[in-house]
Amino acid sequence: MPDRLAFDDVLAQVASVEGWMTDDQARRLYDRSSDLGAGTRIVEIGSFRGRSLVVLASAAENGVEIVSIDPHAGSDRGPQEIEADQDRGDDDHSVYNRNLTDAGVRDRITHVRKMSDDALADVEGEIDLLYIDGAHRLAPARADIADWGDRVSGGGIMLIHDSFSSIGVTLALISTTFLSGKWRYVGRSQSMAEYRRERLDGVQRVTNVMRQVGQLPWFVRNVIIKVLLTAKLYPLTRILGHTTKDWPY
Repeated sequence: MPDRLAFDDVLAQVASVEGWMTDDQARRLYDRSSDLGAGTRIVEIGSFRGRSLVVLASAAENGVEIVSIDPHAGSDRGPQEIEADQDRGDDDHSVYNRNLTDAGVRDRITHVRKMSDDALADVEGEIDLLYIDGAHRLAPARADIADWGDRVSGGGIMLIHDSFSSIGVTLALISTTFLSGKWRYVGRSQSMAEYRRERLDGVQRVTNVMRQVGQLPWFVRNVIIKVLLTAKLYPLTRILGHTTKDWPY
């Protein structure tokens, strides 16, 4: 593989790739992937058409294993596209492969075309960087955080998209990471929250809870924006600082 692409070049490369990822979120993915050395592993749950995956793979050193888990079943693509649609899924799969090939990273990635809960046995050993952007409903989001999060190595990183934005993902966080003694909340880039696998003592756990609770006003703001967007009350979303018709992410 040639020398790692500069971040700005990677941003330009994914500009035309469909997906939900801000520049700040891409920067966080790029930096965390760049931190890893040969012999480590990245797992992404929910790759859609490859936008974030291109960033991760472009930043990773040679020798970093990269696993993409996505059933490409045409389901959980957005608030109006939850049910499976195989034609839609097959189209996503085709575009996904084309985007990875065009970016020159297809041969670096192992794609497991399964639901995330069915794919657990396909990935053996620990994970050093886990990026979760799968189904946003409470049950599957919670399962991804709990089951896949348990596979993250000590000191490893877990990134979760639509945190403090999606109701299902936020409830999943409240029931898993908020009171956990093993996940330190690092911060977020818009709705992409970062956690580090660490053992926390009593005082650290209290601080960790409070830092996450501090994100809930932003979550409430995002829920209000989604309600206003659904009602097509676009001028009111601008009052809350939201200037597009896309859901906040």
